[in-house]
Amino acid sequence: MRPLLPAAALAGLLLGGLAHAGQSCEERPLKAHEVVLSMDLAQRTVQALDASGAQVALVSRAGQDLSKYRLRYSHMGIAVRDHPEGRWTVVHELNDCGTAASGLYNEGMGNFFLTDLYRFETQLVIPGPDTQARLAKLIATRTPLRLHEPHYNMLAYVYSTKYQNSNQWVLETLAAAAAPDRQVETRAEAQKWLRSIGFQPPTIEVPAAVRLGARMFRANVAFDDHPFDRRMAGQIDTVSTDAVVRMIRMVDPQARTLTVD
Repeated sequence: MRPLLPAAALAGLLLGGLAHAGQSCEERPLKAHEVVLSMDLAQRTVQALDASGAQVALVSRAGQDLSKYRLRYSHMGIAVRDHPEGRWTVVHELNDCGTAASGLYNEGMGNFFLTDLYRFETQLVIPGPDTQARLAKLIATRTPLRLHEPHYNMLAYVYSTKYQNSNQWVLETLAAAAAPDRQVETRAEAQKWLRSIGFQPPTIEVPAAVRLGARMFRANVAFDDHPFDRRMAGQIDTVSTDAVVRMIRMVDPQARTLTVD
């Protein structure tokens, strides 16, 4: 996994603010009060995680206003503690800004929130002890790297390996942890296992005009991996943070959700 490159990442599932495909983009410098609020959120998130007794959790941030798609959070990572009293690290996929490429990164909690947030709030999903143990074991292997697809698409279809979005990497990594040992080592195997448990993400309604604009003007949005009939009907079955929460609730009845605001 690579360290985060400064001012070089845009992550999450969003359609607002279209930019020209292939152009580089520059992040707006954060104002002093935004830095303070971001770091305060990071501190309160760590405190909530410490109080939960967890060693592994899913952490979501709100990078954009996605309310028109009935979504509250845009981007999710896997937070791991290296030992019971240790530091929290977030492992997540980030889109290289202005491109159709992505990488996997390890970040401290402060850096995870030190971005242009729409809402200074986070959602934590605390898996049950068994799922935490399996995730911690998995993250220490090369399987998460094998499950990463660098061809990035914000609206990647849940059951295609052509592209991947950041939340889809979390979903497929969770599948590898939840499936019987050594059953999931590749994306195709992860998706086969997800189908076997009847997983289907919440559908996002994307009108034709929005699809056309996104396809024409964003390097990191494509629809050619989606089934034709559903795409034409504006039914986009992509992986949001809500989709990941739905999946973990299917396989882990001990999982619980916390909000830090």
